Amino acid sequence: MKKIHVGFLLSYDYELLKLAIPPVYKASDRIFIAIDENSMTWSGNKFTVDPSFYVWLKEFDTDNKIELYYDNFYVPSLTTTQMDTRERKMLSDKMGIGNWLIQVDSDEYFIDFDGFVKQLRKYDHYLDNPEKHKIQIAAFWLIIYKYTENGILYVDKPMKSIFATNYPNYKAFRRTNERVIYLDSLVLHESVSRTEEELRFKLKNWSHNTHVNDSFMDKWLKVNETNYKDFKDFYYIEPDRWKTLDYFPTRNIEEVKKYTQASEKLKLGKMYLFFKNFGQWFKFLFK
Repeated sequence: MKKIHVGFLLSYDYELLKLAIPPVYKASDRIFIAIDENSMTWSGNKFTVDPSFYVWLKEFDTDNKIELYYDNFYVPSLTTTQMDTRERKMLSDKMGIGNWLIQVDSDEYFIDFDGFVKQLRKYDHYLDNPEKHKIQIAAFWLIIYKYTENGILYVDKPMKSIFATNYPNYKAFRRTNERVIYLDSLVLHESVSRTEEELRFKLKNWSHNTHVNDSFMDKWLKVNETNYKDFKDFYYIEPDRWKTLDYFPTRNIEEVKKYTQASEKLKLGKMYLFFKNFGQWFKFLFK
């Protein structure tokens, strides 16, 4: 026990796993990939996986640490949000309580997963009796908004997101509503950065399919690398959560990682993390 177990959900955007799995492979003890046994999305639509993906997966898995987990994850009587949360719970149960249960989406790419794990290991004592000492672990998204002709538009402020827990009593998606410990770690999140066709498909089939605001798609289509400073409020649900964008002059994800590591603007800061963690400690002190 006390292993680093990483879980992924496989669906229509499975090709992105070729970018998401490699950054976590070396520092993980085991990787689990959840796949609906009937190839259904949470919206009840069929998806297909090209056999070449499984060929790539087998060739990539040189340490034989990847396990495919098939189950029935589509339940028509549940909402897409409920199915999302349910699948994550089933996946974490499969991964095994007593280990660090890290869930990464196919469009999330850790910049320094080794560093994330090193920080996480400082809290291994929470794995001794996880049901009595429930916590959740956050890193910070750097949200990629859109690929342009020559580069990438991204939301210019890192945003917290839960990635791990010691006890998967998920309430919504991968959030458990327990005390949060914030780690100094950035994760590139492709989010809505797709082709128009891919994005429209995603908006119909992901767990936020009923939440997208009416102005989102029109703004997404209009904004580009030359006019992005003329727009504001980009989030697909509550627009002002993503207030402004910035620009990377490259479309290559590996080069983007280098830009983030060199950027002073994107550094989280020790005092910022201290006060975030102190606030959580104090909030849950008497619970």
